[in-house]
Amino acid sequence: MPTNNHELPLEMVRNRPQLVPEMLRTVFGLDVSDQARATLASESYADTNPAELRCDATVLLGDPKSPVMGIVVESQLRALKQKSYSWPAYLASLRLRRRCPVMLLVLCPDPATARGCAAPIDMGHPGWVLEPLTVHPGMLPPITDPNQARRLPELAVLSAPAHADGPQSQAVLQGLSAAIGSLSGDTGKLYYDYVLSRFSDAARKLMEETVKLDNYEWQSEFAITHRAEGRAEGLAEGLAEGLAEGEAKGEAKGEAKGEVKALLLMLEARGLDVPADVRGRVEGCTDSEQLERWIRRAVNADSVEDIFT
Repeated sequence: MPTNNHELPLEMVRNRPQLVPEMLRTVFGLDVSDQARATLASESYADTNPAELRCDATVLLGDPKSPVMGIVVESQLRALKQKSYSWPAYLASLRLRRRCPVMLLVLCPDPATARGCAAPIDMGHPGWVLEPLTVHPGMLPPITDPNQARRLPELAVLSAPAHADGPQSQAVLQGLSAAIGSLSGDTGKLYYDYVLSRFSDAARKLMEETVKLDNYEWQSEFAITHRAEGRAEGLAEGLAEGLAEGEAKGEAKGEAKGEVKALLLMLEARGLDVPADVRGRVEGCTDSEQLERWIRRAVNADSVEDIFT
């Protein structure tokens, strides 16, 4: 699964092609019809030569068989001279194949790269100059409305690093939480890891606190699991501190009671069903070391039986 800086923005486009016309509207103010359906197309452009032209992604607006617009999407980590030759070829090939107007959108990680990639490409013919449309996170608007974030979570993920330390940081991170919480499967975890790697330490800490809010309505399996694991890890950390303090005071009996309560709370936080016989076994245990082993296993257990294995 893609995880690097180049591939993940493209994966977002492939997961949700509507992200492309949304960026063209919000960043460049281009009149891209809201009614036009966005679909992903082939990224290979074969010509008469044996070599094959292959762009990063292609999005078509409207009917895929008769599109109203074709958009070549490229991801660039730095400006490269050779792209001034391949990009015009991508556009010309797409225009020839689809018989429609075409655009070039370049996704960049920072302003300097965006400026370099936006350099006009003079084709030599009078008046024929290609000016790439480049986007970096700072050009995207802050997504603070949870409903908007759920509608287009990729936009919230891409824009969040640029606004996570700004005056709207709390609202931005709440919107990001809503976006990630609406995703299913491994996509939510992938986006979450991606965006955290681009946050400052302060924004990362605030984000981790935001996703643990008790009053947040989590929707996806990933979000529920992440919250449960966060609670479990928090309980384990709190328990470790409590054990150290308890050992210093010699309160062995109190430690066991605290461990029993912590273990049962952890199983509940993980969403695991605790039958009466299991609860009785846990509550009847007075061995602090045994309880501590069960607690550590419970952090990643898939069922209550796993903690006894």
